[in-house]
Amino acid sequence: MKSQGRFKHYGQWLGDNKQPTFQERLKVQIDLCLAQNPQSLDAFLSLMAEAGYEHKYGRGGVLSFRTEGQKSFTRLRSSTLGEGYGLEDVVAHIEGRNRQRPSVKMRPVRKVNLIIDLQARLEDGKGPAYERWAKIYNLKQMAAALQYLQENGLLEYSRLEEKTTGAIDSFHALAGEIQKVEAAMAVNSELKGAVVDYARTRPVFDGYKAAKYSRKYLAEHGADITIHRAAKDTFSRILNGGKLPKMDTLKAEWRELTAEKKALYGQYRKAQKEVRELVAVKANVDYLLGHTGEQKNKEMER
Repeated sequence: MKSQGRFKHYGQWLGDNKQPTFQERLKVQIDLCLAQNPQSLDAFLSLMAEAGYEHKYGRGGVLSFRTEGQKSFTRLRSSTLGEGYGLEDVVAHIEGRNRQRPSVKMRPVRKVNLIIDLQARLEDGKGPAYERWAKIYNLKQMAAALQYLQENGLLEYSRLEEKTTGAIDSFHALAGEIQKVEAAMAVNSELKGAVVDYARTRPVFDGYKAAKYSRKYLAEHGADITIHRAAKDTFSRILNGGKLPKMDTLKAEWRELTAEKKALYGQYRKAQKEVRELVAVKANVDYLLGHTGEQKNKEMER
């Protein structure tokens, strides 16, 4: 998937010289996708696919991933990727049984200006820990992140965290609203089809009743009679005894739903862009400040 704007897609956040391993990139992407709180494993896999990762299941149900430029798949196992990166860990996080992942475990953040804190880290960044960070996040991306924080008034880490969570929640809420509108459109479309079928076959069915449900008449007009009965079943199932709406009313409702869907999708795309930027910035900030688990925190402090 191509990136848009100044923030690159997570899979493109590579240093100009040293490239991270495919395993390192996979672990980062897993953390990013889980940070969006997918509601199921399928939803998690969809997020991974959007990020450019294909998956497959091997023998014994082992889940593996591969991204562009990678020849072989990487297995989602703790023995391969490290503690916290097995399939059981991912599922536990999704189900809410283990929200404290090793890679996102936080330590208290001093309540100082976040921009100053980050700039100090950049200026003081020397040695192996900084080099490991620079393998994945280059300085141009960090500069873009700093600019984003300044432009949006995110001068404290808690505010960045709060805004990111709020953006993700709003994004999911919009997705739910779109699903409701699309479901209403599906019902509207089904009703319109049933109204047309009912009106077209009603004379035939009236003739069937006039013939006192003659078998001969049924044999001659069986297809239309079946369609007529199916239309009535649709009315009964959807309207539950309610009054059958007129076609003009259904068409007007369709236009309203179409306009609502269009407006929601505009908001959805805007929210999606905001989520991607915020999650990208926060992930970059987390890695630079050392919010990456106790072991990595110690390494960043050395």
